[in-house]
Amino acid sequence: MKRLSRLELRYGRYAISNLTLYIAAINLAVFILSLFSGMGIVGLLTLNPKRVIENLQIWRLVTFIFIPETFSLLWILFSVYLIYMLGASLERYWGTFKLNVYYFVGMLGSIIAAFITYIFAGAGNMTGYYLNMSLFLAYATLFPEQEFLIFFILPVKVKYLGMLDAAFLLYSIYISIRAGAWYQAVAILVAILNYLLFFGKDFINWIKLKRQVAKNRKRFFDQVRPYQDRRF
Repeated sequence: MKRLSRLELRYGRYAISNLTLYIAAINLAVFILSLFSGMGIVGLLTLNPKRVIENLQIWRLVTFIFIPETFSLLWILFSVYLIYMLGASLERYWGTFKLNVYYFVGMLGSIIAAFITYIFAGAGNMTGYYLNMSLFLAYATLFPEQEFLIFFILPVKVKYLGMLDAAFLLYSIYISIRAGAWYQAVAILVAILNYLLFFGKDFINWIKLKRQVAKNRKRFFDQVRPYQDRRF
C-alpha cells in the first residue's frame, strides 16, 4: 500500500509500540477486577451507542476493546497471551504503524457499525471480540505454515485454523441474522471487511495467478496432445 507508506512517513512517529501488549494487559486487569466487583464492570465498558449519546459516556468508544474474550479462570491467560502474541508477530512483520492502522481502522469500523445499527435497529452493544478474530485472520494469512499445539499436544498449521476462523465468522453472521441480532452480524462483517481492506488485493492477485496457471497448463497440453496422437 503506497498510500499507507506515505502516511507512515508523516505520522509514523505517533504509532503506539507494543499496542497489543497494552490491550492484553488491560484485558487481564478487567478480568481481575470482575472477580471482585462482578460482571457489572463489563456493562460499563461495552460500546453502547445509547449510553454514549444520552449519558455522554464517551469512554465506551475506546474501552470496548478491553473486555476479555473469556471470563474463565482456565482460559484467560491463554486468551490474553494470544492477543499479545498475534499483535507482536504482526508488528515485527508489518511494523508498528501498519499494525496500529489495522487495529484502529477495525475499531473505527466497529464504532460506526454500532451507531448505524443503533439508529436503524435500536440496538448496538459491541466488544472487541470479532476485531481480535480479524487479527488472527491476518496472522494466519502472513504465517500460514506456523504450527499451534491444540490442547498443548496436537500440532495444527495456522492456515487451517485461519480457515476455521473464517468459516466460524461467516456462520456466526448467518446465525446472528436468523436470531435478529443485526448488531452482532454487522460487527462480524466489519471485522471481515477490515481484514479484506488489507488482504483483498492479495486474494484477487492469487485468484488471477491460479487462473493464469490453469490457462497455461491447458495451452501446454493442447500443444502437446497432437504430437502424442501421431506417436500412437
